[in-house]
Amino acid sequence: MAYVKNVFDINFLEYASYVIKDRAIPDIADGLKPVQRRILHSLFEMDDGKFHKVANVVGHCMKYHPHGDMSIYSALVVLAEKNFFIDKQGNFGNIFTGDSASAARYIECRLLPLAKEVLLNPDITVYEDSYDGRNREPVAYPAKIPVVLLLGTEGIAVGMSTKILPHNFNEVLDALSDALNGKKRLLYPDFPTGGILDVSGYDDGNGKVLVRAKLDTKDPKRVVIRELPFGQTSESIIASIEAAVRKNKLKVASISDFTTDKVEIEIKLPRGIMTEDVVDALYAFTDCETSISVNLLVIKDKKPVQMTVTEVINYYALQLVDVLTRELKLEEKNLKARLHAKTLEQIFIEERIYKKIEQMKTSESVIKAVITGFEPFLHLIKNEVTEEDVERLLKIPIRRISLYDINRAKKEMEEILARLKEIKYHLAHIKEYALSFISGVKAKYGAAFNRNTQITSFQKVDMREAAIRSLKLRYDKDTGYLGYEVASGTALFDVSIYDRVLIIKKNGTYLVMNVPDRVFIDKGMLHCAIAEKEQMPDTVFTILYKTTDNKAFYIKRCRIEKYILDKAYDLVPDNAKLIYLTTREEGSINLVYAPKARVKILEESFDISSYLIKGVKAGGVRLTTREVKSCKFVSSKKKTQKNGK
Repeated sequence: MAYVKNVFDINFLEYASYVIKDRAIPDIADGLKPVQRRILHSLFEMDDGKFHKVANVVGHCMKYHPHGDMSIYSALVVLAEKNFFIDKQGNFGNIFTGDSASAARYIECRLLPLAKEVLLNPDITVYEDSYDGRNREPVAYPAKIPVVLLLGTEGIAVGMSTKILPHNFNEVLDALSDALNGKKRLLYPDFPTGGILDVSGYDDGNGKVLVRAKLDTKDPKRVVIRELPFGQTSESIIASIEAAVRKNKLKVASISDFTTDKVEIEIKLPRGIMTEDVVDALYAFTDCETSISVNLLVIKDKKPVQMTVTEVINYYALQLVDVLTRELKLEEKNLKARLHAKTLEQIFIEERIYKKIEQMKTSESVIKAVITGFEPFLHLIKNEVTEEDVERLLKIPIRRISLYDINRAKKEMEEILARLKEIKYHLAHIKEYALSFISGVKAKYGAAFNRNTQITSFQKVDMREAAIRSLKLRYDKDTGYLGYEVASGTALFDVSIYDRVLIIKKNGTYLVMNVPDRVFIDKGMLHCAIAEKEQMPDTVFTILYKTTDNKAFYIKRCRIEKYILDKAYDLVPDNAKLIYLTTREEGSINLVYAPKARVKILEESFDISSYLIKGVKAGGVRLTTREVKSCKFVSSKKKTQKNGK
């Protein structure tokens, strides 16, 4: 058993590590998942400036990606929809309607120039063997801009997940420039579907955001959705609206979808419902408003690391300087090698060193003669003359020697020297060179990436406040049932399914519960009202009760301010019976006493406003211990009229 457990543990760890590093989580170095990197690598290899059938690209990529053609095809379509690195031709789907792309054999793609400018440099890219050892693929591209923030990504691995939102191209480059200058710029997401964004909880890439559709509410009888929240399509929005209508959360007459390359969903309202009445309900009960939790998890140095947007920008500021430095040094090395070759060629031809090999009979003597011929000119040659240099010179055709243009050769060497001087300057001022690179990329491509999403601040709509009270709450005193699905009885008031109601029973107990569809309460319910926390503390209950032991009558005035849902509370003591309850604050309680010898006062009135309002758990004030024949409540209005007569 121990052996089997070890096998499982080892295999599971290997599987988990593979899924995390090689499937689901992007690498911080180039912001790409392995399948995306392999797709771009295939396009780099196939690139000839023309469009390629996506089916051909998928087939080529199969050499590097061992997980099937459908995973490559779907990843390519998603990557192409970002419009950064892949140019599209044909039906690649619609991000607004959710329509899927055509089959791989019908659509075409090719690389965009931006991909070559910020990703491709085979000379400084590290490569490794593909899964079958037959080919070589990049470990990670030396990206010069924060691709991970531009593309955004989502992935679920073993025990961890990542959710990175896309950001605006120009804003990311501006933040990169600021980072190079030692400044900090806060970045916020930008979505291709537009919409409205609240970033108060974004927390630099590890919190959450609220996104809303942009609504056109100019017409009082019609709402038009012009932009979508991120992650939604016109189809999903309409489905959520229809679901809200079926559940009586929203009143809608009709929905029409006119979305093409722009979003236009028309919602017509029924009679009696105005635009201002449904806006909050659309945000509360449909996908017109959604909350997105974000988690910026990437692979860094072969390990999963949670980072912030600011840390990613700072990472790329250092990486940009490093990549540009390596590119400049590589170019410098190649130019020096080229200058060395040009110098040898110039001396070899102009000084007729090739004449020295005419009498030589062995290859060793030929090489020695050429090297000896260069000795008088070593002050012009910065590098050592090697046998490889001699071999290259000896391969120069006679025709080229005879047509050798001294002036053109000098001009080429002057251009190389001028470029070497520029490189030396750039290496000495690498920060300024990096800033100029960013400015050049922004000037060349930035016009195509204007901000789509409007950043603002708004509160999440409370469902209870937004719900339309369109259900009739009924109480049937004959059966004791209460609810909006009770068919008979008395209609009390209109409610929504998100309301709560306060119920006071004849036995002196009360409770607060969610609006029921149909529930048994009591055949003697005394009071029922919507339990709104803002209004409940303003309602004063006047209660008349008598004790069962000495028959004394008590009056109690209180407010119900706190409660636990569905928990029953007592308004009167255990040894008491509730006689009367009212929420009116002015009036009096009239008690009529049973006749008794030598007692002249048989009726007495008590003004309820003269008694203090106490807590709901407090006892009442005793009114009388005499036997009461009857009692009634007299309002102040009636009392005034009676006295007036």
